[in-house]
Amino acid sequence: MNASKLPHAVPSIFAQMSQLAAQHGALNLSQGFPSFNAATELKNLAANAIMEDHNQYAPMMGIPSLRIAISRMIQEEHGAMYHPDQEICITNGATQAIFTALQATIFKGDEVIIFTPAYDCYEPAITLAGGVPVPIPMSLPDFKIDWDLVKKAITSRTKMIVINSPHNPSGTLLTDEDMVQLESIVTHHNLYVLSDEVYEHMVFDDHQHNSACRYLGLKERSFITGSFGKTFHVTGWKLGYCLAPASMMHEFVKVHQQVVFCVTRPLQHATAQYLQTPSHYRDLRQFYQRKRDLFLQLIENSNFAFKPTQSSYFQLLDYSAISDDGNIAFAKALTINHKIASIPISVFMQGKDPKMLRFCFAKTDEELVAAAKILNEL
Repeated sequence: MNASKLPHAVPSIFAQMSQLAAQHGALNLSQGFPSFNAATELKNLAANAIMEDHNQYAPMMGIPSLRIAISRMIQEEHGAMYHPDQEICITNGATQAIFTALQATIFKGDEVIIFTPAYDCYEPAITLAGGVPVPIPMSLPDFKIDWDLVKKAITSRTKMIVINSPHNPSGTLLTDEDMVQLESIVTHHNLYVLSDEVYEHMVFDDHQHNSACRYLGLKERSFITGSFGKTFHVTGWKLGYCLAPASMMHEFVKVHQQVVFCVTRPLQHATAQYLQTPSHYRDLRQFYQRKRDLFLQLIENSNFAFKPTQSSYFQLLDYSAISDDGNIAFAKALTINHKIASIPISVFMQGKDPKMLRFCFAKTDEELVAAAKILNEL
């Protein structure tokens, strides 16, 4: 009775660092959630939906108006068409979408390629499906994928490749050349793709997010996940979505039905209405770039080294000029002794220690100023 399906699982590093920050009264730039309020308009729409009694079960795949709004958004942003009734499903956050896609497609012994550092939900979900994670390290310090390594890693048991762009934790983006390489590999070997695109609207400095749906060979074999919690500063809503061709979505929904059946209805109504104004997501680029620039300007004379992140709301800082301590030890010391919490990225890198910490800049300007004061003193 003591057997465990995840014998090595421990509380996530995000939970650990947030708990440590709370214990020591530290400024928390570790876990990826905004510290500022969501838009009043969005909150009012949610309150109105509750008062208008949109409080019973939603349709399993989500309310039609939200699926139509997503279909329109994807077509306008990427030129790709997804049928609202057959190819879009509303999920309990992107994490549930990722889990469901893996359970729907991965069987015992199937191999799934992931790129490290990798978000921490990928590997456990693969394992629970009976699959075998195959980690391929990204090059450092540029966080690039070596596609020759990918080709060598493919075996007769390879079933899927998981990509994450915009990438967490590095904020790097897969280029058009990367996507063409991926497209060639997966079409040649008849593989699935799971494309985690939750930071899709947070891309800076005129860079472009190359969604998997922009490439026909990828679109026809990809699950694509997104997150309104991330996009609209409401991570506690746990509201996301999955896009996939109808045949793949058919299998996805079979699992979705057993895992959650449906997602909170009033929040779907609020989001469907909020999406009618495209600037609500298109303006994120400028909003977060200003915060990134503020944070980096404030620490430009510090002893940390950095390259401005291309996307997401995370910035990596290299502390090798400050300490020889390992990633985890240095992050904990910063939290306990200097009252600022971050994420040590070595926990996602199969034992490698790049001496980099991830800081979330989705914070108030006052918090960023306070954080910079601490970092500048190191």
